[in-house]
Amino acid sequence: MNTPAVPSTDDPVRAAMETALALADGVRGTTSPNPPVGAVILDADGRVVGTGATQPPPGPHAEVMALREAGERARGGTAVVTLEPCSHHGRTPPCTGALLDAGVSAVWFAVSDPHPAASGGAEVLRAAGVAVESGLLADRVAAGPLRAWLHRERTGRPHVTWKYAASLDGRVAAVDGTSRWISGPTSRAQVHGLRQRVDAVVVGTGTVFADDPWLTVRGEDGRLAPRQPLRVVVGTRGIPEGARVLDSAAETVVFATRDPDEVMAGLAERGVVDVLLEGGPTLAGAFVRAGRVDRIVAYVAPSLLGAGPAALGPAGVSTITEAHRWRVEGVTMSGEDVRIDAVPVTGEGGD
Repeated sequence: MNTPAVPSTDDPVRAAMETALALADGVRGTTSPNPPVGAVILDADGRVVGTGATQPPPGPHAEVMALREAGERARGGTAVVTLEPCSHHGRTPPCTGALLDAGVSAVWFAVSDPHPAASGGAEVLRAAGVAVESGLLADRVAAGPLRAWLHRERTGRPHVTWKYAASLDGRVAAVDGTSRWISGPTSRAQVHGLRQRVDAVVVGTGTVFADDPWLTVRGEDGRLAPRQPLRVVVGTRGIPEGARVLDSAAETVVFATRDPDEVMAGLAERGVVDVLLEGGPTLAGAFVRAGRVDRIVAYVAPSLLGAGPAALGPAGVSTITEAHRWRVEGVTMSGEDVRIDAVPVTGEGGD
């Protein structure tokens, strides 16, 4: 059997992967426990004839959505996908079968599938005579839309991003407990974007008592977004009956514990993949101490408070050599605030 020539990473294929990445990013928060994947179909002349992204379970995968749009134009063409096409029959038939039935001659994917049952799609396709290449934009895909899902596959637990806003001197509230608003409107809008892309938002009972947060995703007009993440409250104290997290705007679950691992296990059972930790210093300290923070998004406002609670409570550090070390991924302006994204130095955290 003659193996079709693999297209070079010229503009059409690379541009298709850029599009697939954007498609995957656009469905983050809607696909769990499945990964958010994007796919683009190029016809035999390298023109885009189909695009698609993973649908909410039990809907079709990205490849199937793109192939439906492409129709017969996919025959002899190229599929460009952010994740290796699956080769097993789960909630839906294998994507490798759909690609073969469509008659594509080449497949490019960014990241290999680490799932034992779903992996092996590349070999299935090669065995059928399809040219397969991997690794295109892999770092961006792995650090972007697939970050949380890949983490869950490696560790068996949800990925946790700790988000906080603080003054220049590291305070999250003034001495009297007031904290609205430390960060500016641009940062607050970004936080709603973060919430929209996760499966669950976690706070402690202390935050519920102090701030009575709603923990919802809202647009610029203040209206609730169609999809809301799971609201999670952690702690041994009861929640006031009139707390806003108990209303009907979104589902809320309460974990009567202070153990981050118990919380993670409970959320994993519910199919949660991506978590945003918005709790106060005590809960954040517990998660950091347990090695259960996988990413930090910090908004630092140009203000000084001089006193008041710090961003992080006791985190198991008694001397400088025990400090939790982090690698800064990015520093950007968020209105008048500075946004800092960081991940644990290799060996830190729960990986």
